[in-house]
Amino acid sequence: MSNTTALLPALFVSHGSPMIALEPGVTGAFLGSLGAAIDATFGRPRAIVALSAHTLARQNVLLAAPRHEAVYDFGNFDERLFTLRYDAPGAPDVAVRVQALLSAAGIDVASVPQGGLDHGIWTALRYLYPAADVPVLPLAWNPHASPERLFALGTALAPLAAEGVLVLGSGSITHNLRRVFEQGLHDRGQPEIAESRAFRTWMQERGAARDWDALFDYRQRAPHAADMHPSDEHLLPFYVAAGAGGIHQRAAVDMVGHDAGLGAHSARRAGDFLDRLAFHAQRHRERGDLRRRGLT
Repeated sequence: MSNTTALLPALFVSHGSPMIALEPGVTGAFLGSLGAAIDATFGRPRAIVALSAHTLARQNVLLAAPRHEAVYDFGNFDERLFTLRYDAPGAPDVAVRVQALLSAAGIDVASVPQGGLDHGIWTALRYLYPAADVPVLPLAWNPHASPERLFALGTALAPLAAEGVLVLGSGSITHNLRRVFEQGLHDRGQPEIAESRAFRTWMQERGAARDWDALFDYRQRAPHAADMHPSDEHLLPFYVAAGAGGIHQRAAVDMVGHDAGLGAHSARRAGDFLDRLAFHAQRHRERGDLRRRGLT
C-alpha cells in the first residue's frame, strides 16, 4: 500500500564520479534536499525502480533480490570508497508488477533473484535516502536501444507513479571521459566549457517544449552531441525517466550532479526545482479534487 498522496515524479540525475560518496559538495546537499522534498510533497516512496548507465545487459533484466549491497564497480579511486556500504532492501514484489506492465506493453523483460547496486545507483541514493530503508529494484537495460524504445519502456512504467513507486534514471547530462581526464577529474572550480553549456541548454529547451522528435534525434540535432556523449549510455536513462513522467509533461532538465571535468556542477536552480515539485503535486491534488466533485 502506498503512502504517497500524489503522483510521484520520475527523476533523472547525473551521478558524477564515485567520489561524490566521499565529497558530497553541493550535489550531495541537493540530493539530500530532494529526497526530503519528495517525502514532504508526495509521501515516502514505497520502492524505487532504478536504471543506471552502469547496469547494462543484452535484454531487460530485473534484479529482484530481497536485499542489495553496494557494488564497487570502479578502480583507482580513494580506498575509503571500498569501505562504504549501502545495504538496501530489494523489491521482488514490485518486480512482479514491473514485469506485468512491460509485458503488457510488448516489452520483453526477465527477472532474476540476484542483486547489487552499481555506483550510479548507490552514490545517489546515499544522499536521497541515506538510511537505505526504501526498497530498490534495479532494471538492467540494453544500451543499444534507441531513445524512442527507452521512452516507450518508461511510458510502460508510468502507472507506477500512482502506486508509490519512484522511477529513477541515473547517468549524466554530459559524459566525455577523455575531456574529464584532460581537464582534471576533480577540478570543480573551473567554468563550464561552451560545448557543455550549449548541449545542456538545448536539452533544457527541447525538454521544456516537449519536443520529443528532436530529443529522440538528439545525436543529429543537439549541438556537440557526439562530443558530449561519445557513447550515449549515460544519457539514455533520461528517456526512460521522461517516458515514466508522461508524454504531456514538461521534461525539466536540471543539473543534478557534477559532470566532472566539464565544469558543470549544480544545484544552481535547486530551489526552483523543488518548488516545481510542490507546484505539480498541488496541481495533481486540485485536479483530483475536481474529479471527485464531478467538475471535470
